[in-house]
Amino acid sequence: QVQLVESGGGLVQAGGSLRLSCAASGRTFSSYAMGWFRQAPGKEREFVTAINWNGGNTYYADSVKGRFTISRDNAKNTVYLQMNSLKPEDTAVYYCAASIVGARIGVPSDYDYWGQGTQVTVSS
Repeated sequence: QVQLVESGGGLVQAGGSLRLSCAASGRTFSSYAMGWFRQAPGKEREFVTAINWNGGNTYYADSVKGRFTISRDNAKNTVYLQMNSLKPEDTAVYYCAASIVGARIGVPSDYDYWGQGTQVTVSS
C-alpha cells in the first residue's frame, strides 16, 4: 500500500509561483512513475505532468509546458511540481498519483494510488 500526501497549495496572484510536494510512503517509491493531475470545479480530472521512476523522462500537458516543472527525489520519497507564471485557469485541486506498472501517462485510471489533493487558486 502506498500513501501520498500533497502539500504546498494556496492562493497566489497571476504571474506568481507555487511549489507543490507529494510525499510518499513505502520503500519502493523509486520504482513508481509519478504524475500530477488537476480538477477544476465542474470539469474532469486532467493530466498535468508525469515523471518516470528515475526522473529521466518527463511529460507535460501543452497547457503547462514551459511553466511547470516536475522533479523527484527518491531519497526523500517525494515528487515536486514547480509552477511558475501561474494563470487563473490553473486554479484547481491538484492531485499526485503513483503508477506501479505500465501506466499510460495521461490516463488517470491507469494510476494505482492517489493523494487527497491540494487546492491551488490563482487570482487575476
